[in-house]
Amino acid sequence: MASTKSAENALTPRLTHIDEDGRAFMVDVSEKSETRRTAVASGILYMGDDAFKAAISGGGKKGNVITTAEIAGIMAAKKTSDLIPMCHPLAISKVSVKVEPLEEGGGLGVRAEVVTTGKTGVEMEALTAASVACLTLYDMLKAIDKSMVLAEIKLMEKSGGVSGDYFR
Repeated sequence: MASTKSAENALTPRLTHIDEDGRAFMVDVSEKSETRRTAVASGILYMGDDAFKAAISGGGKKGNVITTAEIAGIMAAKKTSDLIPMCHPLAISKVSVKVEPLEEGGGLGVRAEVVTTGKTGVEMEALTAASVACLTLYDMLKAIDKSMVLAEIKLMEKSGGVSGDYFR
């Protein structure tokens, strides 16, 4: 059976958080060098005109929708290792979350940037920040529009570390 596992492993790309027996583990980063690491993620919440107008007006029953979503995204980035089982807790140096109307209208775009100096990247923190900001927008606007759509949560760029830079 060991030879079958070896053959399977040779054909399948190695997942960094799964051992040879298929068990999950947290990657050991103790031998890695500390470098400046950044990641930018984005997301979109599509919505109807009434929800859009309420969001950009700055006022609503639950308060300023955009500011609340930006704060929620920042808080989420700091809690990523509590949410994603194999993420390392990180000393984050910077989190920036911006919510802005889409140029073509019909929704709000979210951009989250996370920076640290450490042994592992901050992609998951940026993706979590963008996702939670979008979810917060949805939560605050759902009384107006339950048909809103969260879309295009994606990593836009990353820098630092052995795997190098990535730009979408």
